Amino acid sequence: MADYPAKLQEYLDDFNFITSREERVDYLIAIADEFQPVPPSIATKPYDEAHRVIGCESEAFVWALERADGTLDFYFDVLNPQGLSAMAMSAILDQACSGAPLEQVAAINGEVVFTFFGRDISMGKGRGLTELINAVVYQAKQRLKSA
Repeated sequence: MADYPAKLQEYLDDFNFITSREERVDYLIAIADEFQPVPPSIATKPYDEAHRVIGCESEAFVWALERADGTLDFYFDVLNPQGLSAMAMSAILDQACSGAPLEQVAAINGEVVFTFFGRDISMGKGRGLTELINAVVYQAKQRLKSA
């Protein structure tokens, strides 16, 4: 398995122990409740389209700001108020990737979507959530290239 940020690995380990769909949904809703949209000091609506996650039906946006130590802080917004899956994935990525080593963030594979949401996720939702991950990975890879 890839060397993922420690907090992401904790989430993945937790989800590997969940056996029922109902438990998975309840846990994801609890995580979605932790979602904090991008603060106005970072971005205000209407957002620059450069930050839009292409393919995400919930209209998600991602920002990455460099910290003094070279790691990144990630910020998200999900414009669809019913986009709980995108909110949960954004909360996970924020908590797991903000401040994490860029090499670990860049190693995240979109397959983690299936660990969190199960293999029976719809194609559209799966694509959007994978693109959300890809947006974070892209930011980390860009910073690694310029370092």
